[in-house]
Amino acid sequence: MNRALGVLTCGALLSIVLGVLGSGEPRLALALGAVFAALATAGFGWVRAREHLAWSAAYVAVQLPLAFVLFTIDAGVGTTLFLVVLVSQCVLLRLPRPAIALVIAVVPLVHLGMSLGEGLREGIGTLISVLFAAIITELLLREQRSRRELAEAHAKLRDYAAQAERLATAQERNRVARDIHDGLGHSLTVVQMQVKAARAVLPTDPGKADEVLAKAQDQAEAALAEVRRSVRTLREPRPVPPLPEALKALAEETSATGVTARLTVTGTERPLPDEQREALYRAAQEGLTNVRKHAGAATADVVLDYAEAAVRVEVRDDGRGTDGGASAGFGLVGLRERAAHLGGEFAFTSTPGGGSALTMEIPG
Repeated sequence: MNRALGVLTCGALLSIVLGVLGSGEPRLALALGAVFAALATAGFGWVRAREHLAWSAAYVAVQLPLAFVLFTIDAGVGTTLFLVVLVSQCVLLRLPRPAIALVIAVVPLVHLGMSLGEGLREGIGTLISVLFAAIITELLLREQRSRRELAEAHAKLRDYAAQAERLATAQERNRVARDIHDGLGHSLTVVQMQVKAARAVLPTDPGKADEVLAKAQDQAEAALAEVRRSVRTLREPRPVPPLPEALKALAEETSATGVTARLTVTGTERPLPDEQREALYRAAQEGLTNVRKHAGAATADVVLDYAEAAVRVEVRDDGRGTDGGASAGFGLVGLRERAAHLGGEFAFTSTPGGGSALTMEIPG
């Protein structure tokens, strides 16, 4: 939304510039338009990041009179677009609804200098335009909030699913342990007793000893079958999606929270051992989590590069960056340990105002 309003602001300023250059209108309009545009882009971003009502009110208190003065000098399309942008920004700044309604009601007053009929016609048109902008902005905000809440609900659902999986695993291990005790333990006890009996009668009755040993062999084979069944249950593989597919799901999840995430896969895809795949997946997951929580970014790029002797995952964002203090977080420490264990490399770089980049490269 900020980007769209920035484009609209630049378009409005361009309209004013063309009007000044083409018709010889007062150049003061050009200066005031440049000031309004600068405040509507860089200034608005700074104020919105503060999330403070006083700063928001001060921003509107400066921009609204500035737009009125500009309109008296150059009552063109560009100035009208500035007013539309300002009303949308009032909604984005989460001003109280009465304050937004007051701004909307004041905006048509820019036409007071016109004749009654023309002023009424132009004022109604301007009122409808800014009212429409306010409604559309509010609907977009609600949609973004819904997507963010849905993504958070999905994250909680995954956590619950992981907890349920761990509980199911523990229950299954307990079941296998009971099976081993009740099945294998019993069988080995019987084999032990039969071997003792065979040794006892071997000197006096070899035939009876052979019969007892045959029964012990049958019991041992049954016990071995039980062990194989239990091991097969424990080692049953858990299906996991390919790494590009898993990273695509991560990117879509991040995009759903309002940060546009793009996945780029280079090189020839190949299967990876579970441990390498898990490490690369966790690196991308940690990088995108940091982007959502701390970066204040609009976009993030995830790169999966299948090189000849290694596989690399990189997460870059266009956020505010840091001074390096975040590089000692527990998540990043864990990623360094994973990379070192697998003989790979891990790096995290960040520049204030220049975004951050997280990279993990694993042989494979």
